[in-house]
Amino acid sequence: MAEKREPLWRHMVGERLRHLRHVRGETIDQTARRAGISPQYLSEIERGVKEPSSEMIAAVTGALDVPLVDLVSGVAERLVAVRDTMRQPTVQAAFALAA
Repeated sequence: MAEKREPLWRHMVGERLRHLRHVRGETIDQTARRAGISPQYLSEIERGVKEPSSEMIAAVTGALDVPLVDLVSGVAERLVAVRDTMRQPTVQAAFALAA
């Protein structure tokens, strides 16, 4: 059975930034232009390929008109949900405990 691992911060930040961009109905090009970064770099951030600096994260959240604290709290909430899911015993483990 594969061990469940906590997701990396950069993946969670990227997912949240993509979600916020989609909520605004924007393309990568539009957001990247306002943030002052390349569309390719923003794409890499959103996919969790790059570990962006705090300055880059602030530039993107600024371009999305989202306070940095909203990004961080959204990521933290998602991490808590993932943690809670990881703590749930699997059905197989629950049967083993009952025996």
